[in-house]
Amino acid sequence: MWYFVWFLGVLLACAFGIINGLWFDQVEDQEAKDKEAKEKELLNSGQKEGQ
Repeated sequence: MWYFVWFLGVLLACAFGIINGLWFDQVEDQEAKDKEAKEKELLNSGQKEGQ
């Protein structure tokens, strides 16, 4: 029966790794979008001041 528990542990570890990878990818994408939005905002505010 130990092999059943071992198998469940391996599946849990794999699931944790996959979920962690998906979370990291989502956070990284959100940071890139925030940075892009901030850069656009700075560019737009610079254009308004120059008018």
